[in-house]
Amino acid sequence: MKYRDDVTAEEHSAWYRRMKLLRRFEERAGELVDEGAIAGPVHEYLGQEAVAVGVCAALEPDDVITSTHRGHGHILAKGGDPARMFAELLGRETGYNKGRGGSMHIADLELGIYGANGIVGAGAPIACGVAKAFLTQGRDRVAVPFFGDGAMNQGVLLESFNLAVIQQLPVVFVCENNGYAITSPVSDMTRAELSGRAAGFGLQAQAVDGMDVGAVHQAATEAVARARRGEGPSFLECRTYRYSVHNIATGASRADARPAEERAQWRERDAIDAYGLLLEKAGTLSGEAREALDAEVEAVLEGA
Repeated sequence: MKYRDDVTAEEHSAWYRRMKLLRRFEERAGELVDEGAIAGPVHEYLGQEAVAVGVCAALEPDDVITSTHRGHGHILAKGGDPARMFAELLGRETGYNKGRGGSMHIADLELGIYGANGIVGAGAPIACGVAKAFLTQGRDRVAVPFFGDGAMNQGVLLESFNLAVIQQLPVVFVCENNGYAITSPVSDMTRAELSGRAAGFGLQAQAVDGMDVGAVHQAATEAVARARRGEGPSFLECRTYRYSVHNIATGASRADARPAEERAQWRERDAIDAYGLLLEKAGTLSGEAREALDAEVEAVLEGA
């Protein structure tokens, strides 16, 4: 992880705070599941925070994202309100979808969030439709669908790749490769490199360290700028890891079939801890300032 000199101290601090917000939101949601307050499954975003924050920091407010069943992080990174999100998870009328959508279907069109989605890969054609509308209206806006490595074998995603290239749509496809589709290793499901498969469709494709918020942001900024210039769609493979099992639910087993050594190795590369230490070493964010940001996040979530 390299320190970004081209980023302001305020931006560095904001990225740290936003990643911390995503982490603590998910941990608090897990507590509510344990208490039986949240009905149905929750797919935690723990460990992947650098991807959502890095990508969304490269977007303008009226750019659009589509999300996945593991979408809390995307929603918060695009500016979602933790209070309305908790309300949605708890089935309350004050939630984003009046308590009727739940964890996997949070949307806010005013924030450019065209919905999380319980169908694997289904956000991609929605993003392509939005991007087509941008072109038709002559707007230099960009659409970003998030999806996981498991979606790379879904026909609707591959069709979206082809459509975006043929029509030169302003889309940045973001694949969060966390190594597993539920419990199936990506190596068992797809032999080729994911970015290589995307390049085969004619997409400008690259792989990036998904545990490094600065690297993700830099790659996303370049891809977004390319789309705004009318140079067509891009594909980012963000190599990351989820800390939790595929999903959690009240009373459900949380036995993790993944190798314990593998999980420990990824934990050692934790995106938030590593970034905080990097900023402290660079003199951008002192230990006291980090503690203050952490306390601020706790206060926000307690209020939510």
